[in-house]
Amino acid sequence: MKEVILCKYGEVILKGANRSDFEAKMMKELRRRAKRIGSFSIYYAQSTVFIEPDDEESCELIDEMFEQAKHVFGFVGITKAAVCEKNMDKILEIVKDYIPRKLLGYKTFKAMAKRSDKRFPLGSPEIAGEVGAAVLEATGGRIKVDLKDPEITVCVEIREKYAYIHAGQEKGAGGIPYASSGRGLLLLSGGIDSPVAGFMMAKRGVQLEAIHFESFPYTSERAKEKVLELAKILTDYTMRIRVHVISLTHIQELIRDNCDEDYFTLLLRRYMMAISVKLAHDYDCDAIITGESLGQVASQTMKAINVTNSLSDIPVYRPLIGMDKEEIIAISRKIGTYETSVLPYEDCCTVFTPRHPRTRPELEKVLEEERKLDFDALVEETYATRQAIVVKLFGGTINETERSIGDNNE
Repeated sequence: MKEVILCKYGEVILKGANRSDFEAKMMKELRRRAKRIGSFSIYYAQSTVFIEPDDEESCELIDEMFEQAKHVFGFVGITKAAVCEKNMDKILEIVKDYIPRKLLGYKTFKAMAKRSDKRFPLGSPEIAGEVGAAVLEATGGRIKVDLKDPEITVCVEIREKYAYIHAGQEKGAGGIPYASSGRGLLLLSGGIDSPVAGFMMAKRGVQLEAIHFESFPYTSERAKEKVLELAKILTDYTMRIRVHVISLTHIQELIRDNCDEDYFTLLLRRYMMAISVKLAHDYDCDAIITGESLGQVASQTMKAINVTNSLSDIPVYRPLIGMDKEEIIAISRKIGTYETSVLPYEDCCTVFTPRHPRTRPELEKVLEEERKLDFDALVEETYATRQAIVVKLFGGTINETERSIGDNNE
């Protein structure tokens, strides 16, 4: 019995003249992943991508390929299906042999059919009826029919060349294909929020670069490793992320020694924004991405955000801006970053935290404090500490600091 993977389109199906561009990116992403696993033929028809093992060895690896397909943006449903000739007797034979193992642990099911080939002699209701009866016979009645709220659905799809039989379609990653909406620079800390922000923008087709600010020796090497591990988890969806690590230590010490303590965080975030904008321009990023949520901390009030925003000449996207913490945590658990995010290692923003941070700052007062230091010179000095580390889904990390700025080759 031949088994294939079916990947069902989401909103890509609604695209117009440029739909083929989206499809090409989804296919490219699947093929890049498949190349690392085995030999698979990948093609699409009727708003579905088919992943077919080319040999016996790859048949044994279909579960691994299935897990990879679930992380490709653009698909809303992923399922493994048995392939059958379009003959009702053959279909029922495979249903009895293939489906019972898919129903283990379930108490109720429903059968349905999708008949894309209208030349098939039976209509969808008749096909579903016969398939449901075959399932009941093959399972000895241990699972019951529930047409309104079944625990699992058994489906037969009658397509152009073959029939496809499956049960228990799983959710895909959704969204639109990765790297179909330009490039964005993610401010990646070691916390819960920023990896979620990166995931949400990647889901909308944004290719991620990342920047991480460290404060050695006030933050440890393990804190940096934690951030690289978060980037590694995100590569389940992006395959690779380049993380630019920049040291803020000197700036933080100078702000501490020369400026009003209450403005420490605001001044620091303005330096972070200026450095991020410079990096974004050097690496052809169209936007900055942060994990800020309105009112979550003192530096994320509306006035504080405006003080930071004034330094950017490109859009700053904050996909979490209207979310509460529980909503953000739920997504972090879903994408697998939560357990790493809560590891107790330091973050640069927790170093020299003011006792009474300004929550309603006036820009002119911030600028007055900022003029106590040579802002532009410190941005250039700090930018020069940059280390570029590429984190890959398949493989480890590569330090590419020695490459020239602007080398964006994959």
